[in-house]
Amino acid sequence: MIKWLVRPIMIVAAVIAGWFVARDAVNFSIIQMVVVLLLVAALAAAAAILETLADRANNNNKRPR
Repeated sequence: MIKWLVRPIMIVAAVIAGWFVARDAVNFSIIQMVVVLLLVAALAAAAAILETLADRANNNNKRPR
């Protein structure tokens, strides 16, 4: 199950890392892992921001006028 969550992120990270480093380079896997960490951090930040925005939108709708 977790494979389904990790594999798309790894594929995107491989494509992004491929823009900067050749696939047969020695440090490709290191660059790919750095990109994966950045993508995971960006996804977590986006989820937190969207949750905060949704809470604010719900609180604005509940206020009496």
